[in-house]
Amino acid sequence: MAYEVTATRKRPQDFEKLVGQEFVVSTLENAIQEGRIAHAYLFSGPRGVGKTSSARLLAKALNCERGMSAHPCGECSSCREIAAGTSVDVIEIDGASNTSVNDIRAIKEEVLFPPQSSRYKIYIIDEVHMLSTSAFNALLKTIEEPPEYIIFIFATTELQKVPATIRSRCQQFRFQLIPQELIQSCLKSAADDLSIEADEDALFWIAKEATGSMRDAYTLFDQVAAFSGNHITLQKIRERLNLAGFSKISEIVSLSVLGTPDKAIEVLSSLFEAGVSPEQIVKDSADFFRTILLYKTGIRRPSLLGVSEDDIPKELVDALSKEQIEAALKAEMDLYRDMRYSISPRFEVELMVSRLSSLSSLVSGESLMQEIKKMREGIAEGKVIVKKKVERVIAKEEVSTPIETKERIETKEESEPQTAKKEPKTVEEAIVNNPAPIEEPTNKAIDISLIPLIQDELRYMGKSVESRYITAATAIEDNGDNTILITMGQAFQYNSLLPSISHLSKAVGKIIGRNVNVRLELSIQKTNERKASPKMEALKSIFGGNIEFREVAAITTEKEETPEKEEKTNDEQSLRIYEADGDSGSPDEDD
Repeated sequence: MAYEVTATRKRPQDFEKLVGQEFVVSTLENAIQEGRIAHAYLFSGPRGVGKTSSARLLAKALNCERGMSAHPCGECSSCREIAAGTSVDVIEIDGASNTSVNDIRAIKEEVLFPPQSSRYKIYIIDEVHMLSTSAFNALLKTIEEPPEYIIFIFATTELQKVPATIRSRCQQFRFQLIPQELIQSCLKSAADDLSIEADEDALFWIAKEATGSMRDAYTLFDQVAAFSGNHITLQKIRERLNLAGFSKISEIVSLSVLGTPDKAIEVLSSLFEAGVSPEQIVKDSADFFRTILLYKTGIRRPSLLGVSEDDIPKELVDALSKEQIEAALKAEMDLYRDMRYSISPRFEVELMVSRLSSLSSLVSGESLMQEIKKMREGIAEGKVIVKKKVERVIAKEEVSTPIETKERIETKEESEPQTAKKEPKTVEEAIVNNPAPIEEPTNKAIDISLIPLIQDELRYMGKSVESRYITAATAIEDNGDNTILITMGQAFQYNSLLPSISHLSKAVGKIIGRNVNVRLELSIQKTNERKASPKMEALKSIFGGNIEFREVAAITTEKEETPEKEEKTNDEQSLRIYEADGDSGSPDEDD
């Protein structure tokens, strides 16, 4: 007897053996028992789920010689001919190869003749969506009012391509994907029929790869059984089909994410040496991240995860957040699309494995914005306490004598007897004898960590340039009179922010929660205290020489007299002095 593939050998010959399509089976059985037979049916759904088999079962049920029944005998000549595809009254047509209007015209001529030996003349048109528009139009009138002995059964995998005029004239049945558990049980039955021992994990993998199609599962089962002998194992499947496998991908990702990317590259290299293609590694990696993403969300069903719960690395799931796993999954799918344009797919995969080492530190923009929003709300409600640090910097020009605190001055005045004050003769003596009283600083320092929040508000206001300049702020103080003092450490940023002081006040006011006026102050670091950057030090080591710093003065709005102007005035005056002929110093009258 000739060899028969499992998909043909296990084709259901009765409605009871059609798995995964309970709605279709129950509806057709009830219609046959009650005699409610339609003149046109439309079966739609994925490939390999039983559409053509259901059409043949319906034809057998309607043309069984023992009477129309939902359970045909399968022994009469009509049932056997329909099962073998040789019945003259059940015509199967491939819509992909009979797409022209002339083929439909031939069918319209044939329907005028009644069936030869059967109860109904049934046309089964598979992949009906492949018919041309003209063919569909030629078929409209025939399927709307056919002879009473004619039944049309259409099958398609792309329902959206079937015109609405055709769908409205048919009873539609939508077939679903077959659950993985049912496919696995059917594979187990097929292995028992062939006296083949099959491991559960191997059958689980075959059922998962079938993605709901029973025909694909049987086809893959025949291929695996051909090279596995009498015992089908998952290890043989991985070796012969050059699969990376969930365990290998889990090892690579765990090594890279948990801090040893060098070992991850070595394991990846062993997969390449074993003949696994880069595309297959990327596909398995995407499937791995999908599995741990579903596990992270709380899904525990093995059929949905694709692996058993024991195979999932718990440490890796705990180390990564949901957003980080989603980012890795998207990166793998983007890589698969871009590999066709790459100069070396292997380099792309190695680069992806190297990038996974920084996956644990990845922060999404949404989570960052949420944290900033929470911080802003906490500051406004008083739940977040900002540490205060009071600092007072007094310039050298303010006081030329050592500064004493208020308490020390008061104690000194009480202990020493008052004497008659001398009138100062010079300005210097007045400053020394009567220093200005120094009061306690009333300014309250504000945490410098508010700078990112101020940047955020400036960006919302469309001031992206100012949001970069504000990073040069070295201190923020609250003067207590709705005035905020911001000290800038660099003159360029200070001068650039002065024209936008009103926008800066609005941004700071939104952060603090009240209307404030911002005042800028420049505090340039002393030249002798400044240090060169590492890049400047590197240039110095190459070219030699010394590094000098130049002070950049801030732009002021007040006009001040400069030494250059004074020198110019003196020069102009000197031009009006004439040299005298004697000691009198009077100008020469002749001149």
